[in-house]
Amino acid sequence: MDKDDSHSDVVPGSDEEPDTPDVRGYDFRGEFDFDEMLDAYGTTGFQATQLAEAIDIAERMQEADATVYLTFTSNIISSGLRETVAYLVQEGYVDVVITTSGSLTEDVIKTAKPFKMGKWDADEASLRDRGINRLGNLFVPSDRYVWLEEYLYDFFEDFFAEEKVRTPTSFARELGETLEDEDSVLKQAADNDVPVYCPALTDSEVGNFLYYYRQGYDSEVGIEILDDYDSLIEDGLLADSTGLIAVGGGVPKHHAIMTNLFRGGADYVVYISTGMEGDGSLSGAPPNEAVSWGKIKENQTNYTQVEAEATLVFPLLVAKAFKQ
Repeated sequence: MDKDDSHSDVVPGSDEEPDTPDVRGYDFRGEFDFDEMLDAYGTTGFQATQLAEAIDIAERMQEADATVYLTFTSNIISSGLRETVAYLVQEGYVDVVITTSGSLTEDVIKTAKPFKMGKWDADEASLRDRGINRLGNLFVPSDRYVWLEEYLYDFFEDFFAEEKVRTPTSFARELGETLEDEDSVLKQAADNDVPVYCPALTDSEVGNFLYYYRQGYDSEVGIEILDDYDSLIEDGLLADSTGLIAVGGGVPKHHAIMTNLFRGGADYVVYISTGMEGDGSLSGAPPNEAVSWGKIKENQTNYTQVEAEATLVFPLLVAKAFKQ
């Protein structure tokens, strides 16, 4: 191999200039403009550009007057994103909420007793002795759950008084009607007639206390989930278009895309996730995988995924797409 051949391997050159925008970030010189900074994410690259795509899709959902599904896991309510979710529900930006049982549990607790900032590298055995539970870098004293049990037992008595078998959506709605905290997602959902679907209602302290209540007080009570599934599917079929913002994965995310399958797929989709695709899990599956199942409509500009931790990027999405 001569020197010229070697050089062409190292510096091959190109005959074509890509017909795409130049990579350029925000210019911090001069007066700062928050909107312009987020607009510059579109040409910043990496996950900043994914967030810019998510903002665009969320804005298009609203322009299309789509029925908007917001799905999230309980850690979102554990964190300071609870207030962000409550805002979206209160202002009418969300039509359907799908979440996990822990979200209901922690939303109710926070109406009376706050979670506390902690640290990641705490002494776990010491925390256990002190009656403090660690959730990432958040601390949750166990007395919160003692209080919750008393609150729910009083609620259960009224909730099951006339009907022994109820649905998760009725549970969430009537529980929300008992709350007074304006930052409560359940209260805002009840006040604004937004259904809160919780297909895995037993998967938290709510389930534990339902078990104790049925064992100790009324063996006939129960939770029926199929009626909720019927409603979720049928309401989706009636929607002209649907938009999905999935914060995290798991059951809530899949419930939204699975029920949209019945209408030929969701029209606009944004995922915010740290899940990995490599293990084949639903939580790590990107939007294009759902296209193969017919759960998201086939259009490369109508879906995106932001691979980032939600507390960093979800407030930015809301600030730009819903607050401005």
